[in-house]
Amino acid sequence: MEILNLQHNCLVIAPGVSLAAPATFQPMPPPLISPAPDNSRVRLDAIAQARQDLLAGHAGDGKLVSPWVARSWQRCLQQGLAPGQAAEFDLISANQARHTVDGNAHLVQTAKPLLENLGRAIGNTGYFVILTNQHGVVVDVNGPIDRSDRRADLITRIGTDLSEQRVGTTAIGTALTEQQPVWLHRGEHFFANTAVYSCAGAPVYGPSGACVGMLDLTAIDAVERPELTHLVTQVAGKIGNALVLAQAHSLQLRLNWPGNALGSDADGMLCLDADGWITGANLVARQMVSGLQAAGRVHATEVFGLPLQMLFDAARRNHNTLEIPLWTGLRLNAVAVEAARENLPTRYDSAPGNSVGLKDMETAMIHKAVEQARGNVAQAAQALGISRATVYRKLGHKPRP
Repeated sequence: MEILNLQHNCLVIAPGVSLAAPATFQPMPPPLISPAPDNSRVRLDAIAQARQDLLAGHAGDGKLVSPWVARSWQRCLQQGLAPGQAAEFDLISANQARHTVDGNAHLVQTAKPLLENLGRAIGNTGYFVILTNQHGVVVDVNGPIDRSDRRADLITRIGTDLSEQRVGTTAIGTALTEQQPVWLHRGEHFFANTAVYSCAGAPVYGPSGACVGMLDLTAIDAVERPELTHLVTQVAGKIGNALVLAQAHSLQLRLNWPGNALGSDADGMLCLDADGWITGANLVARQMVSGLQAAGRVHATEVFGLPLQMLFDAARRNHNTLEIPLWTGLRLNAVAVEAARENLPTRYDSAPGNSVGLKDMETAMIHKAVEQARGNVAQAAQALGISRATVYRKLGHKPRP
């Protein structure tokens, strides 16, 4: 066995064969890859340019900041606010505070376990959690808040008014006004003394579909983390789901499009009372089902094309999936769960053999359409987008001449 070794600056490969080695070791050159550029200064410079353009009344190119930031700046200017003045973080009055505490007790109680989990998730980032009511008043906080830092303490006191009218452009005021998740970094805040904050915010929607609050993640002099917008939006949705399920109800429906698994926070959620009236729906359900956006009470049969009893019957079939036709012609997969049996699994069986028969669904939908048309088959057929002959055939009747 031949041994490789170094002798007198020569690498001996085999007896009688050697290659001259350099007198000193020369390391391999680094690969020709440039280090990633530091975009933080570029970003802050772009924000500063946008402020100079928009706050001075110039339109700029409109691409330096997000549209909702520019709109918020314009609203602040229209209120007569000046970016050079200091934002004042005022507490609401004692009388207002009592009403706020009472009026948001259910929101705070429902959100608390989710805020605690969120606080643990962001524990090492420098960000902390703020929950406000629909007016931007702080009702709860969580996470690593440094109370010795006045900038953190001022905005995390229960009862502090963080609305756009009081403290200008922030994630809180902007998300509540725009009704969408937002991200704001440093100088995107309106007032000069709020330019130390970076924050992600998302509105929280209640069972009626109205905005009931706002969830915010904020840090001071922090690295920009726009990905927190996804996290805060997800948790805001979880709070909305919990508020829906906290409504008194007899039946819960979980909805999703065919091909998507049921049993996650991505489901549409509806709650019905014993008579079929919808007592609450989450934001996903309202986006899926036409008719839930309307004000006032909505009955299940106004949006679903099948008899109410079929939903309650399906709830007794051990969480099997149900294909539900909508009056729009679309179809959803659903799981119906009675209130007394809401110890839900994380996923539901969607095997075809366990689903309620599609033929039964179609027949029920046609019966309902004819009933709503007061026996007028032609009108029912037009509403369903099928022929009169099909209606008669599905109902087992001969077409009338």
